[in-house]
Amino acid sequence: MKKIETPITDETIENLKIGDKVEIYGQIFTGRDATLPKLVRAIEKGQKILDLKGSVIMHTAVSDAGISPTTSNKEEIEESIPHLAKAGVKIHIGKGALSRGTVEALKTEKSVFMVTPPAAALLTSKVISKKVVAFKEEGMEAIYQLEVDGVPGIVAVAYGESLYNID
Repeated sequence: MKKIETPITDETIENLKIGDKVEIYGQIFTGRDATLPKLVRAIEKGQKILDLKGSVIMHTAVSDAGISPTTSNKEEIEESIPHLAKAGVKIHIGKGALSRGTVEALKTEKSVFMVTPPAAALLTSKVISKKVVAFKEEGMEAIYQLEVDGVPGIVAVAYGESLYNID
């Protein structure tokens, strides 16, 4: 198991390969269908809402019931991944297969995609603290900053390769 502390460097990403089991420690952001496209639009307008350099984004909502990854290949989420990688996100956490174009974009931006089990109880137990940092009006789909202690996952996309058959 590889332990990864945020913020993440290019060197950390270069030392990951498909199938690696990892645990994330430190701060991660959350977002999904309602907020990730908003975040991309803000970045495109030059608005600095969040410092994404070396960050992690988990595709999830946050509620009192906990967190669990949503499907990352939904149009609103997957289309945001290349833009957020370019803005500095190093690890994207979710579930599902990504398109060839997104896999290539992650390679270009030295970023990876990690899948994590959709087990809300396990993932929620890894959250130390949470606070809304953007788009509060979206409720549980707002972007949160979480302090986490060992969110587990498996590297599913790295260096233009994928665990999934996407050709």
